[in-house]
Amino acid sequence: MTQGTSMTFAIVWMVVLFGIMYFLMIRPQKKEQKRVQAMLSSMEVGDSVVTSGGFYGVILDLTDEDVIVEFGNNKNCRIPMRRSAIVEVEKAGQVSVSDEK
Repeated sequence: MTQGTSMTFAIVWMVVLFGIMYFLMIRPQKKEQKRVQAMLSSMEVGDSVVTSGGFYGVILDLTDEDVIVEFGNNKNCRIPMRRSAIVEVEKAGQVSVSDEK
């Protein structure tokens, strides 16, 4: 094997490794980011949410970056938080799988 052939083989091998890394790591991460961004942009007043801390609440008000969430049955427990703290959104009036039983 000549040095030119081994250099070409090394470059091809790096391209193949980068392609594998892209499909196993980068692409799924970008897909998840798009899903989360779509979920956060579709939030509306009245939707049920789960925060990153595991708290369940209902959206009372929305701004560009923040959201006011009411937690529990106590109408006085209203907390402003960043939109990025929301990890799940269930649309108002939507029946979840666990509610059908």
